[in-house]
Amino acid sequence: MIILSRLDKSPVLVNLEAVKLIDSTPDSVIHFVNGDTLIVREPLEEIERRVLEYRQKIISNLPPV
Repeated sequence: MIILSRLDKSPVLVNLEAVKLIDSTPDSVIHFVNGDTLIVREPLEEIERRVLEYRQKIISNLPPV
C-alpha cells in the first residue's frame, strides 16, 4: 500500500491490489476494480515512483529461494 493525498490534503492509504488504472486528467484519478474512484493531489509520475518503491521493498523482503 502507498500513502497519497486527497484534494483536501488528508492522507489516504491506497491498496495497490485494488487499483484497476490511474488517469491523469489533469488531476490523478485512481479507478478501483470495484468501480470506486479517488482523486489525489500527486501527479501520475509521483504515484508511479511510489508504486515502484513499494514493489521494490516487497521484492527485497522475500526470502531466498
